[in-house]
Amino acid sequence: MRKKNVLFLAVLLCLLPLLPVLPAHGEGLEVSAPSVVLMEAGTGQVLFEKESHAVRPCASITKVMTLCLTFDAIESGQLSLTDTLTASAHAASMGGSDIWLKEGEQMTVDDLIKATVIMSANDAAVVLAENVAGSEEAFVARMNEKAQELGMADTVFKNCNGLDEEGHVTSAHDVALMSRELIRHEKIQDYTLTWIDYVRGGETQLVNTNKLIRSYQGITGLKTGTTSQAGSCITATAERNGLSLVAVVLGAASTDERFQDARALLDYGFAGWSVTVPDQPVLEPASLSGGMQDTVALTAGEPPQLLMEASEMKQVEQTVHIREDLAAPIRKGDVVGQVTYSAGGEVLAQVDITAREDVEAITFGSAFRYLLEGFLRL
Repeated sequence: MRKKNVLFLAVLLCLLPLLPVLPAHGEGLEVSAPSVVLMEAGTGQVLFEKESHAVRPCASITKVMTLCLTFDAIESGQLSLTDTLTASAHAASMGGSDIWLKEGEQMTVDDLIKATVIMSANDAAVVLAENVAGSEEAFVARMNEKAQELGMADTVFKNCNGLDEEGHVTSAHDVALMSRELIRHEKIQDYTLTWIDYVRGGETQLVNTNKLIRSYQGITGLKTGTTSQAGSCITATAERNGLSLVAVVLGAASTDERFQDARALLDYGFAGWSVTVPDQPVLEPASLSGGMQDTVALTAGEPPQLLMEASEMKQVEQTVHIREDLAAPIRKGDVVGQVTYSAGGEVLAQVDITAREDVEAITFGSAFRYLLEGFLRL
């Protein structure tokens, strides 16, 4: 038996160098692009970054913001996917990647979004922008307003499609912020995960520029972009086991390198991080003074999703704190305490504890009514 144990240990020692080692806080993670960021979509926590606030052009990734505003318009009822829009002379004049719209040509919102997402069509993006805001200029003003709302401090938009223009800039960090916003619209995946589709009744084929949707497990999108000034760029979103990631690569030297960097970032995130949801705490009724009853039933909010480093294997601790000065009257929904979730001495999240019922204060009237009701039940 001892010989078997010794043999097992010898084999294990030989295999140890071959076992994968998770990079600590990005150690060992190599990316070639000058500016990248990896962000957890739910919390916005940055898991890895390299010059993530460097101000740069981002080419057609600009269309992420165009799509955010378009889907906002759809959700508000301003636009419908079945609406038919007409291409203006300005929209038809766009160069670069497009679907060759002619002035006066009509296309549904659904097909225009297909063209914008899958083919990265500059002309289709302008048609959407003009119909949401009246003109591309007015739409760009809304883009910049939305950017400020999202905290995109490095960003100035000058157009809606990402064609190179002086002063049209953003950062990898800001791209991640607007990508988080876009994936809130679940409908976007109907377009971002489509490899091939058609418009104009099947006459015009659209082929997705994001090759990761055919090769990366859990990929959900999102957008590529390339111009001479911006280089090769991508914002790639993926989800596995409840963990949602956004990987942004700006200024890669080639399309292959942008995809390699995006894969490396996503692999790092999925290998090193996970999302856990603690158990719902069991809460006993809390004592209170001055009430028609001595206790009040309690309930806690939904346990939060906690982003944890898998390599540290932290044990989440729950601490329940109920106010010591509880006194009637209490109304259902009143905050009476908190559940604190922590690990390694660090507070990760807090959730309110609320009253699950009303408790009246003792008054002459309430006491008399209580006695009367008891008498009538006899």
